[in-house]
Amino acid sequence: MSGRTTALVTGANKGIGYEIAAGLGALGWSVGVGARDDQRREAGVERLRAAGVDAFGVPLDVTDDASVDAAARLIEERAGRLDVLVNNAGIAGDMPQEPTRIDPAIIRTVVETNVIGVIRVTNAMLPLLRRSASPRIVNMSSSVGSLARQSGTDAGRTAGPVAVAYAPSKTFLNAVTLQYARELSGTNILINAGCPGYVATDLNGFHGVRTPEQGAAIAIELATLPDDGPTGQFFEDAGVVPW
Repeated sequence: MSGRTTALVTGANKGIGYEIAAGLGALGWSVGVGARDDQRREAGVERLRAAGVDAFGVPLDVTDDASVDAAARLIEERAGRLDVLVNNAGIAGDMPQEPTRIDPAIIRTVVETNVIGVIRVTNAMLPLLRRSASPRIVNMSSSVGSLARQSGTDAGRTAGPVAVAYAPSKTFLNAVTLQYARELSGTNILINAGCPGYVATDLNGFHGVRTPEQGAAIAIELATLPDDGPTGQFFEDAGVVPW
């Protein structure tokens, strides 16, 4: 079993996921770059290695059982355990997403990746996480998943545009995070949701105001929580996000 801390970041070949991998790698960790596109994944691994990161590629389609199971086997063979899982892979779905006009198939596709994909990967990796002395799970959410902010009851703020597939998928993910925290209560596994802020990525056509590196900061913070750190909570850089 490897003595080096090992992390897996899904959707890590670009954007926020890449910067999360880079940040964790800068700590001296071994980082699995999870991505479904072979060429982009290997390009990401090469960039990270050029920067001095102990990075390795993990072929991973979070919507496919066989792919996820193969990823778990790869990590077990390489490291013998997993210390940190960052569920970063996600999609926005076709826009616009007004609830009165959307094709329900778009909602189904977004939930399959953003929610069911997280459950699929987490459950496959849990046996490896249980072998870690300080396992951490970070689910990359968004403030658009906050019902308080969507309703304008959080200091009058309303987060994001109307998006009946993407925004509720993050609300669903937050609820799933809470359910895991309840089930895993009493173990040493800490699981939290993190919001990266409005980051310029291809998810939003690069209209965001934060850099991917800034967006990665909350995931790195939650991945490195002390053993007495919080679990089952929702954070952004400024602190706790209201549900």
